[in-house]
Amino acid sequence: MKQVLAINGGSSSIKFALFDAATNQRVLGGKIDRIGFGGTTFSYHDSTNGEKETVSLVTSSDSDSADYLIDWIKAHIARDSIEGIGHRLVHGGEKLHAPQLIDDDVLSELKRITPYDPDHLPAEIRLIESFRAHFGKVPQVACFDTAFHANMPVVAKLLAIPRRYQTKGIRRYGFHGLSYAFLMQELARLAGAKVANGRVILAHLGSGASMAAVRDGQSMDTTMAFTPAAGLMMSSRSGDIDPGLVSFLSRSEGMTAAQFDHMVNHESGLLGVSETSSDMRDLLAREKEDFRAGEAVSLFCYQAKKWIGAYTAVLGGLDTLVFAGGVGENAPEIRARICAGLEFLGTNLDNSRNKETADIISAETSKVTVRVIRTDEELMIARSVSDLLGLAG
Repeated sequence: MKQVLAINGGSSSIKFALFDAATNQRVLGGKIDRIGFGGTTFSYHDSTNGEKETVSLVTSSDSDSADYLIDWIKAHIARDSIEGIGHRLVHGGEKLHAPQLIDDDVLSELKRITPYDPDHLPAEIRLIESFRAHFGKVPQVACFDTAFHANMPVVAKLLAIPRRYQTKGIRRYGFHGLSYAFLMQELARLAGAKVANGRVILAHLGSGASMAAVRDGQSMDTTMAFTPAAGLMMSSRSGDIDPGLVSFLSRSEGMTAAQFDHMVNHESGLLGVSETSSDMRDLLAREKEDFRAGEAVSLFCYQAKKWIGAYTAVLGGLDTLVFAGGVGENAPEIRARICAGLEFLGTNLDNSRNKETADIISAETSKVTVRVIRTDEELMIARSVSDLLGLAG
């Protein structure tokens, strides 16, 4: 069986999945989680026989985790069955868009744009280099999270700073593109091309959270900008904040640029407002006893509601709202709070459908169809690899 391996490296995790190249059926999948935070675990699930396992790892770095994963793959998967390896790259900069074979030139460009995304690109590049060292004859393909938004209107890309910075590649790029591309393919499969080409808002709400306004299948705008820290508040990212805080905190606390960057990426969002947890499940469980948890949840829902209103204006109306991501897919209470008050847009939830996380959670009378679609970035990577290498059946 020809197989494709999908590698989805994040700032603190590595997800992986193996697919039948001809059918794109998942054979197995797994994850190394909490890299660099202690309590690191490796887990996998074999779809062919139902076998599952979770083990604790004594590792503190992404390179150790990559070595562990590669050793596990070599021990459990026949090397000659792997026809292609796909990697998720968070950032492709201005030059790298469509999925493409990874060669020295691609790696050189990725290293050049590392300052664009120092939280993700270095670890992703190390992953690629590790797999090249161990699977040198297997073609590797880069799949870019920024690609989905590459053709946004110029007005959506522009940042209101001196124009000279545009020549340095500073603009809105947008992220979560692999998830958005998958969601649009699923929407077309489930509801047809007419619906997918309508006015759609995609809400990828997870540890990282963003939204995209899509019309005629094209990204018109998205909440994340030059970095993934912009837009919605997230688990530990601030989202949009007053840029004057940089100067104020520098003067009042002596905060450096590096410290500010760490604060807005790792100490803010749900974690910063609640002061206890970055996990929405924890905050929902304790919000009645802890006002800080309640305010964190309320702020998240409030901001999401505002962005839906803004993007409805961008699109000139709204036909379909899609929830995805760990929170979007699994937290009916959050979906309900976000949609409450949007009835004027024609958005009406069916409470029972929402609690059951049905495919369609809007009421029959709702003018806007509200859906829950489980995203699958690894499958999107596998599809891209199979298409590029001509492996699909």
